[in-house]
Amino acid sequence: MVTQLLFGDHYTVLESMNAGKWLKIEIHYDEYLGWIDAKQHYPISDEYFDQLNKVNYKISTDTTATLLFNKSPIQILIGSVLPISNMELFSMDEQLAFNGESRSMGVPMGFEFIKQIAYKYLNAPYLWGGKTPFGTDCSGFTQMVYKIAGYRLNRDASEQALQGTKVEKFEDALPGDLCFFGTKTKITHVGILLAENKIIHASGKVRIDDISEQGIHIAGTNNLTHKLQIIRRFVRS
Repeated sequence: MVTQLLFGDHYTVLESMNAGKWLKIEIHYDEYLGWIDAKQHYPISDEYFDQLNKVNYKISTDTTATLLFNKSPIQILIGSVLPISNMELFSMDEQLAFNGESRSMGVPMGFEFIKQIAYKYLNAPYLWGGKTPFGTDCSGFTQMVYKIAGYRLNRDASEQALQGTKVEKFEDALPGDLCFFGTKTKITHVGILLAENKIIHASGKVRIDDISEQGIHIAGTNNLTHKLQIIRRFVRS
């Protein structure tokens, strides 16, 4: 598994294989490529696809929630896109009802909101390709937290490390900055900087550890687990 699709994610079908049982897709949000089971494909019109790309919709902030889709209940997870705007779009042939907590994707939020969302993933088990509280990898975690907060990040840590504004020195870093780890030639890990030299990241599980200018130390020890390479800022002051 390379990544996950949540409710409301939309994509372009590029090709099919095995008599149409598998579809190769490109996710619109981050241009990520992968294959999905055709049984999980829900086709929409070109007109609707274009509207999805133009309107700032709501995004769920509840860890889990229930919505009614064509009068049938669907369990959705935090970070699911709700195709509802001020004009209540999603009315072509479908009926959507949702009473959970959500916010507009088009309004960037500050560090306190980012921390609040990040903490909802605490202790989520590590899952390669995952990006939910039931399993996530390091870059899936940061991508989803920042997506909910109104910032668009690429899917992989190495790509996220090319976004935002570079912070030159560790002492200049602020809570909410993203810290990237690995070697000088290869970024392999990412986490969200907290206050008081703490970092929240997915390593074995989503956890909080100590961080210094050298990198991540297991909380309460001097055991260096990830070597710091780059710090990037995304949150607008």
